[in-house]
Amino acid sequence: MTALLQHEYLQNAVLAGFFSGALCGIVGVFLVAMRASFLGICIAHAAFAGALLGLLLDTSPMACAMVFSLGAAAVIGPLSDRGALSPDTSIGILFSVMIGLAFLFMGLMPGGRPEALSLFWGAILTVSRGDVALLAAALGVVLVLLGLFYRQIHVVACHRAVAAAAGIPAALYFYGMLSATGVAISVSLPSVGGLLVYSLVVNPAAAAYQLTYNFKMLLALSAAFGVCACWLGLLLSFLFDAPAGAVIVLTSAGIFALACIVSPKKKGAPWRKTPQLPETR
Repeated sequence: MTALLQHEYLQNAVLAGFFSGALCGIVGVFLVAMRASFLGICIAHAAFAGALLGLLLDTSPMACAMVFSLGAAAVIGPLSDRGALSPDTSIGILFSVMIGLAFLFMGLMPGGRPEALSLFWGAILTVSRGDVALLAAALGVVLVLLGLFYRQIHVVACHRAVAAAAGIPAALYFYGMLSATGVAISVSLPSVGGLLVYSLVVNPAAAAYQLTYNFKMLLALSAAFGVCACWLGLLLSFLFDAPAGAVIVLTSAGIFALACIVSPKKKGAPWRKTPQLPETR
């Protein structure tokens, strides 16, 4: 194993797994705490459509994915807040538009484009040093912002109406968390793929939510589960010669299943604790 890690492509894969797992795990907590997981799948497919447009136009897929995901985040916020239809209906319409655009862009591509397939399923073994640096930068920015505005983010994520009543600009932080999700998904596309990255965002956070009521612990556990899913999935894919992106997602689902089994929140569990109101300080 030590000899294998001397190869640069494996070093890049391990680093990408660490940064993307931690990043997706952290932003996943925002969606799970806000009970807005479906927003994540819409943003994921927006990023996927943007990346395919980038390939079609022979420009940067990552830049186009970022533009599309941030645009979707900017549209989703008002739709969920002020739309005449229910939020689920409005988001479902936007989701279908993004799916349609993704397949339209793919259909317009001349000839076979293996890069498009890698955007579907991910290719963590082919990520470059530049991709790893981008993941590290995105994680660093999210951690800095989380440290600076932890109290506000915590209150808005868990009690948005209470945050607004307390004078916190809840809409601003809500859109900010959606934007952070869009950035995380965009930079993780090369590692996991557009059709699978949503699972890496939601599964670790959902697993962590089964084990704790504490928001800080929720963030830490979710990030740890995301990294474990990436590293263990990468190892299993190597051992069984299977697609890395798919195995990573299935590993994250396995972590969630295990968390559900041992969850202290499970009805009838002898170790179940009475829920406490989360601290906001």
